[in-house]
Amino acid sequence: MDLEENQKMANYAEAEHKQQSGLPALFVRWLIIVLVVCGAYYSGFKSGEKGFVFEPKEFKVINQKEQPANVDYDLLWKALGVVENKYIEKSSINQQKVLYGAVKGAIDSLGDPYTTFFEPKTLETFKTDLKGSFGGIGAEVGKKDGNIVIVAPLDDSPAKKAGLMARDIIVQVDGQATQDWSVEQAVDKIRGPKGTSVTLTIYREGRSKPFDVKLVRDEIKIKSVKWEYKEVEKDGQKKKIAVVYLTRFGDDTKSLFDQAANDILNHSVSGIIVDVRNNPGGYLQTAVDVASNWLKNGQLVVSEDKSDGSSNKFNAQGSSRLAGIPTLVLVNGGSASAAEILSGALHDHGIAKLVGEKSFGKGSVQELVDLPGGGAVKVTVAKWITPGGVNLNHNGLDPDVEVKYTEDDFKAGRDPQMDKAIDEITK
Repeated sequence: MDLEENQKMANYAEAEHKQQSGLPALFVRWLIIVLVVCGAYYSGFKSGEKGFVFEPKEFKVINQKEQPANVDYDLLWKALGVVENKYIEKSSINQQKVLYGAVKGAIDSLGDPYTTFFEPKTLETFKTDLKGSFGGIGAEVGKKDGNIVIVAPLDDSPAKKAGLMARDIIVQVDGQATQDWSVEQAVDKIRGPKGTSVTLTIYREGRSKPFDVKLVRDEIKIKSVKWEYKEVEKDGQKKKIAVVYLTRFGDDTKSLFDQAANDILNHSVSGIIVDVRNNPGGYLQTAVDVASNWLKNGQLVVSEDKSDGSSNKFNAQGSSRLAGIPTLVLVNGGSASAAEILSGALHDHGIAKLVGEKSFGKGSVQELVDLPGGGAVKVTVAKWITPGGVNLNHNGLDPDVEVKYTEDDFKAGRDPQMDKAIDEITK
């Protein structure tokens, strides 16, 4: 059957529709599609007999959203029934693990590294992350381009002291390949009791091959805000610069930042450097609270765009007590999520330049939904857009002044990014 015959069949079906006005138009459209597909299959098959290879494996009728018209979930139960009835080691089947595996597989099929299923054990671990104390190596890990990566090594942690850097790819953990792991699986393997060791095999851009890093786990206590003052002499004048280090946006951040802001106002500084390098993020509202120290009341901090087309606007609420003080933000590849919200807001409103390296690009919103049995689903429900229209989901923020921080800088104890920030803020 050639294409001309296909068209005749389509015309015939259309003529039949005109004669039977009671037949729903939508049904006829689907009938035409099915007839054409079948005709194309037959033509392909005949061509194959003439030397062309055409071996269709499956045909599906799809709707306008390109989703299967009918999905029969009875397939899942039948597949599990086959295993239950025929598997040779029936006594080894753990039905709870089977259920968790089925749910996890279904959710992982979305291909979003931030949408995941938590078993009760991994949920407990996840909920401790923002509490500020846990046992491990002191590194935030994530998933990028299919790899388990170091998002940010935390200050004074085993990871930081061992020289792990943002965007390092973790190829193996104690000899086990991480290729198919979720972030939660990686965290579960890397964390452990204080005093125990773990070996990470790392791939780093610029290195010819992966290398091993052995770390001794410690109790990781995170104080999310620290600040200090630097005396700088410029053009014969001494200037005092406040440097605020934000390591994450957690439970203690707002109160600690309030203390920092009050202290800064009492020191008559010439400028403020906000360091969010290696800050993996945290609470959205905390980022809004911190940004409100600079932005005018009601100014947009970030937009949260949802899949249904709606958008939530998060606006500054506060006294903007730090407004008017020259400010600069240090960012790098470990600056993610809430750190990017703060950086984007201050940058887009013309309050601060960004110095350093491109940020991580994690601008999506997850909601944690509890499930029966103690588990939960963390699901991506929205993406973040800066006031200037930058989509933080995957893109990240480009610095106004790019300064690299290399492995050699780390070994030599240099910080060219901070040096450049001080130079810029004292111009």
